[in-house]
Amino acid sequence: MPPKRAIPCYTCGPPNDGTESPFYQCNNLLQQQEESMSDDESSTGSVEENVEVEETTDLSNSDVCTKYQEASKIVNLALTGLISQCIPGAKILDLCNFGTTIINTQAGKLYQKKVEGVAVERGVAFPVCVSVNDVICNLSPLGSEELEPLKAGDIVKIDLGCHIDGYISVAAHTLIVPESPDSPPTSISDEMGNVAVAAYNAMLVAAASIKAGATNKQVTDIVTKVANSYGVNSIFSVRMHQMKRFVIDGVKEVALRHPTADDLEAGEQKLDECTFEQAEVYAVDVAMSTGDGKPRPGVLRTTVFKRNVEANYKLKMKNSRSLLAQVDKKFPTLPFTLAHFEDERGAKMGVTECVSHGLLTPYPVLHEQKDANVAHFKCTVLLLPSGTARVTGLDMPEYFKTDKKPEEDIQQMLDDIAAAAAKKAKKKAAKKKKKKAASS
Repeated sequence: MPPKRAIPCYTCGPPNDGTESPFYQCNNLLQQQEESMSDDESSTGSVEENVEVEETTDLSNSDVCTKYQEASKIVNLALTGLISQCIPGAKILDLCNFGTTIINTQAGKLYQKKVEGVAVERGVAFPVCVSVNDVICNLSPLGSEELEPLKAGDIVKIDLGCHIDGYISVAAHTLIVPESPDSPPTSISDEMGNVAVAAYNAMLVAAASIKAGATNKQVTDIVTKVANSYGVNSIFSVRMHQMKRFVIDGVKEVALRHPTADDLEAGEQKLDECTFEQAEVYAVDVAMSTGDGKPRPGVLRTTVFKRNVEANYKLKMKNSRSLLAQVDKKFPTLPFTLAHFEDERGAKMGVTECVSHGLLTPYPVLHEQKDANVAHFKCTVLLLPSGTARVTGLDMPEYFKTDKKPEEDIQQMLDDIAAAAAKKAKKKAAKKKKKKAASS
């Protein structure tokens, strides 16, 4: 957990009763979203009653599937809350802490019973990152290094993850900061519309294409076709990953584009072909740009890291040993941010030695060209016997529009996806209406 500090709700502001809560947030928003969660097919009570020792850790185990679903609800809840807070004047640090609080609070309500005397781990699986304008991803600032607040017209990319007992769900979303909370953004450039629609549609068709028997090369081909249709470039360092219990970046990967000869000469690796199988889980991660799609380092500090569990080294510095001991205790397998440590100065001093000896893997803050527009969307998919289920990710904002059209086969896929989503929404609404009628 990050140090306790007041987090303002930019919609409602602080409480007016004179109290000082560690976190004051938009209680109305959280209450409405919690009620929405309770209306879903899986209730918190039933989740707790089904706690048992895990033997099978893939989707063939119904309890595992439930944990992915519960983590997914929390991810979507946190995204919805964060979007409502992205208004002029909002601080990136406060937004990151706000999202972290939602994830930890909601996850803490589930699976409270211990299993053989051991508490079920749950909470943040990937630190809440809020990246603005030319920053592509992985921006989670420290308290001592706060950046300038958001302003109207800023392009904001939100990236986060939640896990229940190590079963991970992730998502990312792109939005434009409006002039005020009650009015949608205006004056969005054609280039921004093109790249946002391209990234979102690429995520949709990639998610639909990840199914048992298909290959990663086929998915890369279809993402490339989408990017070409809208005249944008995929960020070549961003990849989709298989996820397993406590593993956020599994062995099976999907590239957003095939490396060129120049890319290979520059050190980019060509992925081995792999085949997707039933009962697997994937993070479908798509970032696109109106620039060249080649990220470069900037001046912003890298704060997100992950423990390399295969590496060992006897560290020399006291700060390094202290940091690694805390990481091994609190974040032994999943990514974390240095903002989670109370001794921020000691963490900053110790992380360099840990990284230089391969004990920690950095997630650097990536930048595009200054004048480039960047969009980032991500969802989680479960490969179930009934087909591929997309369980995280929100709808693309309606203000992103484009005059460009994808190729015919891509458009047909998008139409099929939209029809299936409409059918599912209609079925869910009918079920909710029936349930409401029965209780009245």
